Amino acid sequence: MPSITSRKTEQSRRLQQRAESMIPGGVNSPVRAFRSVGGDPPFIVRGKGSHIWDADQNEFIDYIGSWGPLILGHADPAVLDAIVGAACNGTSFGASTPSEADLAELVLCAFPHLEKVRFVSSGTEATMSAIRLARAYTKRKYIVKFEGCYHGHADALLVKAGSGVATLGIPGSAGVPEEFTMFTLALPFNNLSAVEHAFHKFKHQIACVIVEPVVGNMGCVPAADDYLVGLRLITERERSVLIFDEVMTGFRVAFGGAQELYNIKPDLTTMGKIIGGGLPVGAYGGPKEIMDLVAPLGPMYQAGTLSGNPLAMAAGCAMLTQLRDRKNDIYPRLEKLSGELVAGVASAAKDAGVALCHNRVGSMFTWFFQNGPVTDWDSASKSNTEAFGKLFRSMLDQGIYLPPSQYEAAFLGAAHTEEDVQRTITVAKEAFAAVRQ
Repeated sequence: MPSITSRKTEQSRRLQQRAESMIPGGVNSPVRAFRSVGGDPPFIVRGKGSHIWDADQNEFIDYIGSWGPLILGHADPAVLDAIVGAACNGTSFGASTPSEADLAELVLCAFPHLEKVRFVSSGTEATMSAIRLARAYTKRKYIVKFEGCYHGHADALLVKAGSGVATLGIPGSAGVPEEFTMFTLALPFNNLSAVEHAFHKFKHQIACVIVEPVVGNMGCVPAADDYLVGLRLITERERSVLIFDEVMTGFRVAFGGAQELYNIKPDLTTMGKIIGGGLPVGAYGGPKEIMDLVAPLGPMYQAGTLSGNPLAMAAGCAMLTQLRDRKNDIYPRLEKLSGELVAGVASAAKDAGVALCHNRVGSMFTWFFQNGPVTDWDSASKSNTEAFGKLFRSMLDQGIYLPPSQYEAAFLGAAHTEEDVQRTITVAKEAFAAVRQ
């Protein structure tokens, strides 16, 4: 990859201006606007493997990967072949297709304690449905979430949600009535005593606890050693449903997600785009006892014309089949390269005298501009976002595409190479000089 010392932006800037005349902020998801890092957002026109190209033909090593699901890289041949093959037979039917059961079998194989799964069209829809199901199962109203954890933009979950909300400095969201969030208890992450207190105060009233087992939306923040075990014990004791939001971690930190990595069995699990090869899809699943409450078997209603869309099902089957067949190669390699990258950039920061700490679980990671440690939203929010913005812009101008927010996790995939990693570390060494200015 050639060295890029001055990124061209004319075409992307023109496209941004055109989009702004028709789309709020010119973007269809807020973080893409680069408001927290400054500069011109690139308009991406193609990707291959670990690299992407923008409208100005700048080339970047990509550490976003569509926010995690492209674990095999951009334009994976098997996934593309599956999409094209499915599209030739029709793009959508609003009826059942054989590939839905094919993908369900692959998901259940990876998460063996799940007995049934329901496909939806997004991670937001998956978490929203799982919470509704938990309330139907327990006949309780209150839910517990954690500060800095993002579970989609459903009204009841936009409470101290981290991610884009934190990046923009918005405490919640306009348009969400207080009545919609009055049954949502937002507690500090990695604090079991706060959970115990909530269950004591709202005894027999809490339907579920929903948690990202590795948080990705205040930056990468793993659970403390005893935290997930503690949540499991508390929810079992209180007969409340434990939901693992594995929209980011599912098939990413291990083939069987964070629950395989940490050997914890939640009651319900939500998943996202990785199970559709990066196409719009989500899922929620659990034991028959709970899942059989979902319509048409039970009274908990959830539906969607594009749920189980044949393109997403075909892409997901191609993706998960490769991850299953190559897991003994893919995941150890991701661990090795991610460790080299994160440690190498952290060492470059230390050499430059820049305050930096880092968190990593498998191929999810974040460099925080502070001394650390970062264990929850309060500690994450102490990061120097101005310094992060300087690093981000300098890295981008030299062909390294990081998440445009201090509070988003980065991802390395199977298509990244040792050359990509060493190039990134070299660029980081130069970029930290810009941070100190």
